[in-house]
Amino acid sequence: MTRELLDLIDRPSDKDLSQCVHCGFCLQQCPTYLELGLEIDSPRGRIHLIRSLVDGRAEPTPSLVRHLDLCLQCRACETACPSAVPFGRIMESGRAMLVQQGRVPLAWRLRVFALRQLFPHPRRLALLFGLLRLYQRSGLQCLLRATRLLRLLPFGVAGAESMLPHVPAHRFRMPPSRAGTRNVALLTGCVMPLLYARTHEATVRVLERHDIEVVAPPEQRCCGALSLHAGDRRTARELARRNVDAFLDAAVEAVVVNSAGCGSALKEYGELLEHDADYAEKARRFSAMVRDITEFLAEVGIEPPQTPLPYRVTYQDSCHLVHAQRVRAAPRDLLRVIPDIELVELDAPDRCCGSAGVYSFAQRDMSLRLLDDKMRDIAATGADVIATANPGCMMQLEAGLRRAKLPGRVVHVVELLDEAYHAGDPPP
Repeated sequence: MTRELLDLIDRPSDKDLSQCVHCGFCLQQCPTYLELGLEIDSPRGRIHLIRSLVDGRAEPTPSLVRHLDLCLQCRACETACPSAVPFGRIMESGRAMLVQQGRVPLAWRLRVFALRQLFPHPRRLALLFGLLRLYQRSGLQCLLRATRLLRLLPFGVAGAESMLPHVPAHRFRMPPSRAGTRNVALLTGCVMPLLYARTHEATVRVLERHDIEVVAPPEQRCCGALSLHAGDRRTARELARRNVDAFLDAAVEAVVVNSAGCGSALKEYGELLEHDADYAEKARRFSAMVRDITEFLAEVGIEPPQTPLPYRVTYQDSCHLVHAQRVRAAPRDLLRVIPDIELVELDAPDRCCGSAGVYSFAQRDMSLRLLDDKMRDIAATGADVIATANPGCMMQLEAGLRRAKLPGRVVHVVELLDEAYHAGDPPP
């Protein structure tokens, strides 16, 4: 089957759509339904909309498309569903169908275009974040905020600017690999090296401490998760093929990922490329190798840290780790191994924080409603450290601390583990 024909099959299957029996178990797990109380903004409501589009009983009006775009694709409904409805796949293919037909609003098409032009291209992305760092470090950001000139700009620019992450001075550079009794490849991704180099560095140190060699294939690219969520499965497939080749050529036993959204996408490459005769088998083999860093460390077993960290920590489940990958216990087990850490659970630890890739910019109002709910939950724990497992969650929660004027810091689980191993060491 040609790659052009592959794009034509991107529509929800009758089998997937008919799997929903409209029982309603998903309702109390859906963040947008809980906020709005509208059936049409619930998982089963959106499935009904997509079924109507597939059958030709409805047109993709701006109102209808907005209900689909309000979905976070957090997949909490999949955890709750007794019929195992693959809602994530239905939503991704439903959006892809509309994008391929050119039946989405201009803003959505611009989103797809921007993702295509940026995330598959590391140099362009590095340039963009370099300019953002210059904006933050030059004093221009402070000036614009102090004078409130940003508020004069249209299209919610001031609000979006307030959510921008801090861009650190250095980016991640993969150190020379050390030989070990086992070997893994690290997905460096697109945003992580630029915003959270510290997380990659902690990941490498923890793995090497356990005699595991870490390599980072230079041919790898963005995982394609953002393109998948935006309905651009063509770009996602191109990225998937490149990554499958890069990591299989590395000849390692596992592909370790410290970004939950990326890990979810990589584990589903077999499904994404199932109709590609050249890549179907390779993609399935690759997906079977993918492990979240917390999942991998829990499987291989770790040396218990000896240095206590007297922190009060709460853990925010990253949606695509807990609901898509079904990894819930491993991050908590790793945190409990660290001496003196007090782990305090949130009331709703697996409720989406509102990040959801580019959702925090595309659906800012709903994103902030969910974030405010999350920060109230976090404040009630009294935690001084928020641990999570995804860069999007980290950015959103950092913005939430600023927005709510709360003390504390946000870290990846593996960073706390690394800190416990190296606490008291002289700084590098």
